[in-house]
Amino acid sequence: MSSVTDGWRGVFERGRLVPPHSQTVRLAAETHLTQSHGFQISLTRLTGAHLQQEVSEGEPGVTYQLRVTLFDRNHQHFFGKTWRSSPQRMKSNHKILFNEVLYFHTPLRLPGTVAVLELVTLSARPDGSQRALGRGFAVLELFADRPEAPAADGDRRLNLHHGSPRSLLHPLLKDADEHGNLLKTIDGAHLDCVVKSHHALLSMTHLLPENVLVSGDENIPGLAASPTGDALLRPQLLKMLPYTLDRLTVSLQPSLEKFESQLLQLINADCHNTKQPGAEGTLKMVVIQERRLHVGVHNGWCFLEKPQVVVLEPQAAGSRGRADSPSKHGTLPKDSAASASLPQILGLRSSLELRLTNHRALGIVFQLEYVFSAPIGRETTLSATSTSRAAFMQCLRWGVWCPFQEAADWKGEEMQLALLGGAVPNPYGVMVYSTETPAKTPSPSAPSASQVREEKDKVRFRLWSGLEGKASSPKASLRTKQEDARQRRPPSSPSRGTPASPPGSPQGPGLSLSQLAATSRYPTISHSSSALPWQQPFPSLLHPSPLASAHQLSHVACSAASNIAHLEMDLQPGGDVSPSAQDDGDQLQELPFTPVHAPVITLGMNAPSSCSVSSRSSLAHLYSAGFPDVLDRDEQVAEVLDPTEPVHFDPQREEADPLPGNLLVFQFLAFSRIPTAGVNPDWPDNIYFTFQFYRFPPVISQQLKLLTSDKVQQKASDPLPCVLASIDKDGTVNSGCPGLQIQFRVDEGFLRPGEKRWFLRYLALYTMQVDIWDSDSLLLIGSTAIELKYMLRQGRSAVQALHEVEVLTTDYMGEDTLLTSTEMGRRSAPGPMTIHTVLRGRLHVRTGNIGCPMDPSRRRAGDVPPSRSHIITPRDGPGGFRGGSLSSSNILQLNARNMARAQRLEMDGDLVAFRNKIKADALAPGRRDLGEADDGRRHKLNRMAAVHQREGKEDAESQAKATKVTGGRKVQARLARELHQIKPYQEHSKADGIANMLSQAITTQHLVYASLGSAEYMEFVLKNPFNVPQTVTVHSDDPELSVITDTEEWQYFKALTKTPTPLEENMFHLEEGVPGPRVYLRPKESIHIPLKYQSFLCDHTMALQGPSFLPTGRSSQMAKKNPSNIVLAKTIKVTLKAEDGKPMAICQVSVEPTPHVVDQAFRLYHPELCFLKKAIRLPPWHDPTDAGTRISVRCSDPNVICQTRMLAPGEPQDVYLKVPGSPSPHIKMFFVMVFTYKIMILGLNNTKCDKWTAVPSQIWQIYVHFLERVDVSCVTGQQSCQSLVLRGKQAVRKVKCFSSHPQEIKVDPAGVFVLPPAAVQELQLKVQPWRAGSRFLYVSAVDVEHRRLVTAWLLCLNVHRPVLSKAFEVCVPVGSGRGSSRRITYTNPYTSRQAFLLRSDHPDLLQFKEDKFQIGGGESYTIGLRFAPSQSPGSVEILIYVNNMEEKTEETFCVKVNYS
Repeated sequence: MSSVTDGWRGVFERGRLVPPHSQTVRLAAETHLTQSHGFQISLTRLTGAHLQQEVSEGEPGVTYQLRVTLFDRNHQHFFGKTWRSSPQRMKSNHKILFNEVLYFHTPLRLPGTVAVLELVTLSARPDGSQRALGRGFAVLELFADRPEAPAADGDRRLNLHHGSPRSLLHPLLKDADEHGNLLKTIDGAHLDCVVKSHHALLSMTHLLPENVLVSGDENIPGLAASPTGDALLRPQLLKMLPYTLDRLTVSLQPSLEKFESQLLQLINADCHNTKQPGAEGTLKMVVIQERRLHVGVHNGWCFLEKPQVVVLEPQAAGSRGRADSPSKHGTLPKDSAASASLPQILGLRSSLELRLTNHRALGIVFQLEYVFSAPIGRETTLSATSTSRAAFMQCLRWGVWCPFQEAADWKGEEMQLALLGGAVPNPYGVMVYSTETPAKTPSPSAPSASQVREEKDKVRFRLWSGLEGKASSPKASLRTKQEDARQRRPPSSPSRGTPASPPGSPQGPGLSLSQLAATSRYPTISHSSSALPWQQPFPSLLHPSPLASAHQLSHVACSAASNIAHLEMDLQPGGDVSPSAQDDGDQLQELPFTPVHAPVITLGMNAPSSCSVSSRSSLAHLYSAGFPDVLDRDEQVAEVLDPTEPVHFDPQREEADPLPGNLLVFQFLAFSRIPTAGVNPDWPDNIYFTFQFYRFPPVISQQLKLLTSDKVQQKASDPLPCVLASIDKDGTVNSGCPGLQIQFRVDEGFLRPGEKRWFLRYLALYTMQVDIWDSDSLLLIGSTAIELKYMLRQGRSAVQALHEVEVLTTDYMGEDTLLTSTEMGRRSAPGPMTIHTVLRGRLHVRTGNIGCPMDPSRRRAGDVPPSRSHIITPRDGPGGFRGGSLSSSNILQLNARNMARAQRLEMDGDLVAFRNKIKADALAPGRRDLGEADDGRRHKLNRMAAVHQREGKEDAESQAKATKVTGGRKVQARLARELHQIKPYQEHSKADGIANMLSQAITTQHLVYASLGSAEYMEFVLKNPFNVPQTVTVHSDDPELSVITDTEEWQYFKALTKTPTPLEENMFHLEEGVPGPRVYLRPKESIHIPLKYQSFLCDHTMALQGPSFLPTGRSSQMAKKNPSNIVLAKTIKVTLKAEDGKPMAICQVSVEPTPHVVDQAFRLYHPELCFLKKAIRLPPWHDPTDAGTRISVRCSDPNVICQTRMLAPGEPQDVYLKVPGSPSPHIKMFFVMVFTYKIMILGLNNTKCDKWTAVPSQIWQIYVHFLERVDVSCVTGQQSCQSLVLRGKQAVRKVKCFSSHPQEIKVDPAGVFVLPPAAVQELQLKVQPWRAGSRFLYVSAVDVEHRRLVTAWLLCLNVHRPVLSKAFEVCVPVGSGRGSSRRITYTNPYTSRQAFLLRSDHPDLLQFKEDKFQIGGGESYTIGLRFAPSQSPGSVEILIYVNNMEEKTEETFCVKVNYS
């Protein structure tokens, strides 16, 4: 592998590869396999018992290496580049741990493409060289049998074969389908590996050639280094900046005319020697057609973009840029008199635009290429008068210059680069012309621009930064060249002349033989950011937000609303520009650009209000409903707190509470409906709740019925709240206590040591989000937040508080658009979207906290500070194994009994299986005593004979006596053979048991309580027990537990955890090929090894959407005691090995999962199978003391891209999300961890960054609901029909469809229908909206039996305003209590009798005398209008729709009502 410090030459020499077979490439193109795909191969371990026998004992320093090469089985062709792993040593168990990952991308996804893996032993020769010897090979099948099938991903176990991979070139294996029949397998030797598709590799395929196997730490210029060492796992590209290359000239030695004259003589002589005998005088038929220069950016592996091809023209030696007199001939005359006046160099009139990144191995490659043409006649000889000509190209010189290899100021300075020729490997892979064979072949390295000898062929140029320098306009140069081309005349002599030079210098791809002029090239217009979001943290301090913005916790993410509106540009130049110049456009310059994800979710704004707005009659109605009281342990009513008053929190008083236990009670009492447009007045009818308290599992309640009182007379202006009653599984309403009560017990059995103060902090600062769902349609009604600070008791026995909180949701609305005649029949683009907060209702909740006494049998674990220390100290003296059985179970349990004699070995399952293979009637599985060593062999034989005698009781006693002597001998002989066969296994088990015993003796156990995103710091005390110094290697078998090698990071965690241990700088040193960092220890020295455990991954499984069911009669439930295990429990082993490879100490860390606290929760709705791009805006923080605070984010789902952007102070700060889509109705849940760190200013120009993310400041839980998208374009007041298709699943279901706005969307069939398996049910939607603009509505299909969501649709409405027929104005008095009546005359425009319907977009303000009327053709009808009174002045426009019986609008009237 190449080092990062290698230059272009080192990378280029390592990156040379063998191309694939041409027939394979053609086959892949014919099967449409042209696009490259990325793959990942993980090589874990190799097991080979034969290696210990083959390697001689005289080679103690033998290491093993894996070599991987791609192989074309159909054509028996190795191609690509051989990858070599780091050398590894064999363990005592005949296993070699490689644990390496390699990557590659290829379009040759054919069954014949395989990977060949060879195992090689490396040993040192006496002369110092290395000796490599093959020890077997394996064949890895990469792709399925069908080209169109996906790659065969998954775990593999490959068998090793004898011989060398060269045996695959044997003719017998060419047409063989299976190699296993012809290749001999090595017994007991296999390689474990994993093959996966790696789609992230596609973003950097322009930096790496196809079919190249590389490691993650390979030096690939243009790719950003990764702190984990594996830059290819999630490739991050370096920023490419524009540069301008101008004033380019090429000088050839000894002069241009002599160079070209000699070149033509050699080519014509070669043609003369290869032609058949014919006419004389055909020596100078080949002429120079064109002089080209290929310019490309090369990173040592490949070209970053296709090289640009420009045309060079002869010009005066002292000129730069435009030539005074262009050459009119393809060859230059040989006489000296003419040579003095002709051009001497080749120049480029225009400039070139290149894109570079600051990397020392990045080079600009130049290739000088000439295009020759020769006439072709019908005869076999060349004809000078032939009308058709053949063209061919030849590379003459090439060179490479690395601008960033040396720290030199070359901007704007003239650079000189020596050009190379001859048989030297070059990036273009072509043969290069050479006039003579040099004594010493020049090196292909990039020479210094100042050390060029004058006798060399040189290219001169100037390079400017695209943001600083001013280059000549390419269009202007092209236009000038076009004018010069028009003035040229054809040559007078065909033998000496050549066609005119092409009209431009195209910046395009390489030209074919048939395209000698400039080709068309259309630039790609792209909008991208000037800086990567993840490279720029933004300055903001994020404090925990106590009040969650509930109305922003439910959002619709529509691609039409989130797309960036790009401006269309007119790329056609003026009329005076030639078509060739129009095709070759300017390179677009990248501008500073910020991605737009509109609308943006904003935190901390418009939090739900918890103030009581209910009237006294509403409160009396609630108290008379019979809700259970919150009682303390003395059966007294708990003290009532006012949620409108502030809470005074005293932590010391709360911790000194004599009642340490807490029984937290949530009583959901009632729900007040709010009239909402588009829904019925009695909506919702049934609801259920979802929420999560602290770190308890998420709660999904059962169905709750909204009960209205028939005894109390209600007012329309002040409706009474609906009391909640639980619904049993059979659908009946529970007649017991109303409401729903859920309790959470937090006592010493639940809290960990030192956790109580964190729990009290949670109650004091956090709010609990509650989502309210419609249990019929399973659609979200809204969300709210309940403040938990009123559950702090402050020394009281019990407290309670009654909350009335708003249930809010968000609605996306676009601008109103008027439907014109030109928009009929086509879809118009949606306008900008804005967010509106919608009040859906009010929830009445009672919270309480009841103090509980401490259990005398338990200690107060939550009050005691954590007893565990961050320092892990091994036990002094011998320990671990204290005698007893050597079985794995006893060793792990560390049997405390120190027995005088060893217990008998237990026969485990493997030994039983081995014995069963020997004899069918062998010993039964289970515990089996093999006896002591001093019991004697005869005792063993007698016991085994007794077992067989008990199994043979069915034989007659007479037969047993007759064969007693002979049978006994046979049985003893048979048992002796069986014991002889068992003995090797028994000895092997003893060896394993002793090894485990010794390993356990040096193992130290440590327990860690870990939560998502939080780092756990620990220090392991390592002591060198030897009298000689040791270099110890620290290796962890889990990447989540790592060694802290950075001194500043170590210091940061020591200060964070207040660990008073010494700090040593530069203690570790890292080496390539070593599994972990190394540390040097003096004899008998003890040091502290800093370790850190941090996990960002968790389990994302969640319950199905829908209410839960409790047993009949239960309206109160106790939450589960055990918290949800989001982070999986695991045991990690850290091995500290000495120089001989033997472990010196082992630290075994047991990770105990601890669920985390969710600060914010979001629910987003998005169309299925497409990416969700959303921005979450953080609240502004104005703290001048924390101006240097930065923010970073991490996501628990590796497939979700989460980024932040650093903006200027005062700018909004956003967190960007990009979530891959899923099919409907899937819900994707993940967590986003927000970290804050500060840049501390130490001096005027000295800063220090605490960039180590130790504890997240906030954790967000994000739900993304994916729905099927349906686009509907319609007009207000008019009914439009839309068809939907519902497909059946695997079982029969009873399905009913619901809509979020029943008054605007009606579904047919409206009732319950049966959906058979795999059936297709067509649904008819009748959409009749009343508000113009862009909106989002929902339709769901629900399994009514199991209350589960079958599928859901997201309706994206683009509603237009209708064309008005007439407009009226009316005045209505204010405060009179009486409305106003008016009349409008309508005439039937048809000749026949018609029936009409009257509709209004404000039915609460306008009522009709008759909603339906019928009149004859041409007759008139008077429409009676009744306007409702108003108590406040103002004006409103009301639309009146005259529809036919099919709800199609005939006429639309607008009435402006002025209330005065």
